[in-house]
Amino acid sequence: MLDQSPARGREVEPDEDLAEPFGGLVRYERHVPIHQVSYYLCGELQAPQYYTELFYTLRSAAETDLIYLHINSPGGDFNTGLQIINNMLASDAHVVTVLEARAYSMAAFIFLSGDELIVHDNCQLMFHTYSSSFAGKGSEQLAEVHALGSWFEKVTTRLCTPFLSATDIAHILQGSDLWMDSDEIRRRLARIKPSRAKAATRRPAARKARASA
Repeated sequence: MLDQSPARGREVEPDEDLAEPFGGLVRYERHVPIHQVSYYLCGELQAPQYYTELFYTLRSAAETDLIYLHINSPGGDFNTGLQIINNMLASDAHVVTVLEARAYSMAAFIFLSGDELIVHDNCQLMFHTYSSSFAGKGSEQLAEVHALGSWFEKVTTRLCTPFLSATDIAHILQGSDLWMDSDEIRRRLARIKPSRAKAATRRPAARKARASA
């Protein structure tokens, strides 16, 4: 910018020494409390009433909280596992599942539902179809078998894809057991890492949408 001096009728450049010198970037900092909570899912999954503290912790956690679920379980109650998973998916916290020995059946589903998955050496995952018993009239049993089969197929597909392929899921639904060790688990997680990262970025928005609905 040039100044016009009417007295002298010529343009004069401003004194650069009067300009404020650049002092560099300024840091603005905000401290947010971070809570880290750990639960150990060891042994068989029992009835859901034994896990209400875990449910409440997941539901009441803030976005800055870290919740670790350390898993060493042969599986167990399917309804308990589903309630744990649904609370994990609805939680605002960053949920880390840690495979420390084995995660079979429903415990494998819980492991795959974490925002972040950690695998120790010498561990195992195992997937298989559900087990159940039926009572009542024949027509009622047939209806229940059909409903449970359809339900289990949807749950398995939603929770295990893309870690498990469509072929893997088909074999499980047909009655095969699928076993894998730490090396295979890590190989599959590395293969699906980009898709899990995209899902993680969409999850907070989905949680907020569910909360406002």
